[in-house]
Amino acid sequence: MEGITKEFPGVKALSNVQLTLYPGEVHALMGENGAGKSTLIKVLTGVYTFDKGTITLEENPIRVSNPLEAQNLGISTVYQEVNLCTNLSVVENIFIGREIMKRGRLDWKEMNRQAKELLQTRLNLDIDVTKLLSSYSVAIQQMIAIARSLLVSAKVLILDEPTSSLDQNEVNQLFNVIRKLKQDGLAIVFVSHFLDQIYEITDRLTVLRNGQWIGEYMTNEIERLELVSKMIGKDLNELKSNEHTTANHSNEKKKLFLEGKEVSKKGKIAPFDLEIHEGEIVGLAGLLGSGRTELARLLFGADKADTGEFKINGSKTNLTSPKQAISKKIAFCSENRKTEGIIADLTIRENMILAMQGIQGWFRYIPKKRQIEIADEYIKLLNINPPNPEQLIKNLSGGNQQKVLLARWLITNPNLLILDEPTRGIDVGAKAEIQKLMVSLSKEGMSILFVSSEIEEVLRTCRKIAVLRDHKKVSEIENNQQITQKDIMKAMAGGVT
Repeated sequence: MEGITKEFPGVKALSNVQLTLYPGEVHALMGENGAGKSTLIKVLTGVYTFDKGTITLEENPIRVSNPLEAQNLGISTVYQEVNLCTNLSVVENIFIGREIMKRGRLDWKEMNRQAKELLQTRLNLDIDVTKLLSSYSVAIQQMIAIARSLLVSAKVLILDEPTSSLDQNEVNQLFNVIRKLKQDGLAIVFVSHFLDQIYEITDRLTVLRNGQWIGEYMTNEIERLELVSKMIGKDLNELKSNEHTTANHSNEKKKLFLEGKEVSKKGKIAPFDLEIHEGEIVGLAGLLGSGRTELARLLFGADKADTGEFKINGSKTNLTSPKQAISKKIAFCSENRKTEGIIADLTIRENMILAMQGIQGWFRYIPKKRQIEIADEYIKLLNINPPNPEQLIKNLSGGNQQKVLLARWLITNPNLLILDEPTRGIDVGAKAEIQKLMVSLSKEGMSILFVSSEIEEVLRTCRKIAVLRDHKKVSEIENNQQITQKDIMKAMAGGVT
């Protein structure tokens, strides 16, 4: 792929991007959220048509117009969420749309034989192909999705976040399959945010950032820290200590509010310990997919932990639902404000009072006069623009929508406020206001868990920083004047410089 450019209305998703794949090689496609990885894959597989550039397969120019055409050319994708039919058998999933007929009827005997042979010879997998797909684990289902791709003489196999829901044994099993397919001469694209896995299984990698091609590197020749810096756009030579403006960097330890011990959820995050004191801002740092959001969701009860325990103010507490978390005065602003935050067709006022109304119960309706008073108060406090409580929230900028969601939870007067990427996609002015508000709230005794991809703002606002990598908490750093972005990046990259 050379000079690939793809534009959507108002957005240049890819600009002069290139990708070169070789047979018998595993190639990692690296980049943060919004880097253009998914768009590039969709161009390659015919989901999107590109505006400029060329694609050649075995030196022949191609222009793929749909995914079926891509499959017929030998380009197949296995997605993170296995897109097979769990209510059908293994053999039906492998042959669906490509059934073998004999005398006008389905030749089940031949399809069963070929499916079993394909799984055994190509994937070293010996299973009953007549059983329902739902009777097998996610890892086995992924193998079957790969087998379906191989049925059409695949030349290029794209694995999009294939290990995100697998445990370590299942990852090892998948990697054995990848190594065998590599020996068979396939060109394999491996998309993942797990650095350890990238360095274990890939030969070469391409880095994208903001729709731009940053470079192509041999995996064993690029240091982890350098790779992270290229992904997030920080020059290693320019990484210096940032100004620490937070006011809660004193050595005084306040009362412990929340404590998590050996808390985990299979396939989401490995067992972790975490302490959050009153009036403390704790940062969660790590690359996209490192487990930051998964950890935050466990603290809010949005996901239920498999192991470990929580204590709030020293007492053991169940956090198995958002309702329970809210009753313990824990609030959560999701990173997906469009899908998990705002109600687009409601007003600023109606969006603001949702959490408070939920806590009071729907039969104890908050009078409209009181709603307007609350909305006006927080519009002024957060400088929300336009300052009209009856304006539909969908008409606001991203930064102002974010402020409305903050107001929604501040109205409930929480003891712990979890902010997952609250400054993503908003302008510099709104970012500064939100950061300033966080410090102000912490001075008043509110605890804050702050998830951010921007190391600089984590350093600026947080007293303590927990670093995550590959769904594990790998480090906890007390922030002070000596801690720099480079220190955080080293922990994110695995402590290797």
